[in-house]
Amino acid sequence: MQKYEEIVTLARRLALNQNLASVRHKTGAPQTRPFQSTEITTSVVQFENVGVRYGTGPEVLSDITFELPDGSFHFVTGPSGAGKSSLLKLMYLALRPSRGLIKLFDRNAAEIEREELPGLRRQIGVVFQNFRLIDHLSTFDNVALPLRVAGAQEGLIQKHVGELLGWVGLADHLEARPPTLSGGQQQRVAIARAVIGRPRLLLADEPTGNVDDQIAVRLLYLFEELNRMGTTVVIATHNEFLVREFAHPQLHLEDGRLDTRPPAKQA
Repeated sequence: MQKYEEIVTLARRLALNQNLASVRHKTGAPQTRPFQSTEITTSVVQFENVGVRYGTGPEVLSDITFELPDGSFHFVTGPSGAGKSSLLKLMYLALRPSRGLIKLFDRNAAEIEREELPGLRRQIGVVFQNFRLIDHLSTFDNVALPLRVAGAQEGLIQKHVGELLGWVGLADHLEARPPTLSGGQQQRVAIARAVIGRPRLLLADEPTGNVDDQIAVRLLYLFEELNRMGTTVVIATHNEFLVREFAHPQLHLEDGRLDTRPPAKQA
């Protein structure tokens, strides 16, 4: 495993990507309205009495209330079927609540207009449990996509994407298409795509579920360093070892209810 100092260096270079995407191409970019948040954001995510039900069935999430301060790091824990993925979907607006209030970056999610959504979602990096890679694009192009959409310069994209993929152990698979990769390799591509733009909010749904323990720890170090540089991180996981080893507060879900818990004690 590479030294921790190399993780810090990589994360600092990723932080530069916020500047890489600041200059947009003059042509070819769809016209959208910039997402406006308050200049100083104290709360990245806020839920007040949120409930979710599918169809006419019972609520799968009930009376969910919590707040994620800017720059915080939380694990989402709980048994299978407790609603961890649904909670993350609410945070990136892929799912609307049946009731209650959700705020993102101090904005009421219900009042965010459609034209603002692309700008909002560029501030949120998501690692999907089923990866959601684009099969006809190479590994490199999948990871580069967020920066290209944002209008970053191609020379800088080549440098930063190549470096990140090398760090996650995929330097020999830059041109490989996702269907030719193993589950663990696809997961690392999905993680690289989510972090390449150094989002303000990073949501990861079981990001270490298909990798061995050594790679899992390596990836958590990267998430932690990005967090130290200002990214708010939320990771849904069943991995009790990681929850103990990295000791961050928990949003624990069980029977549709949420309980905030302090960091788990290290063994």
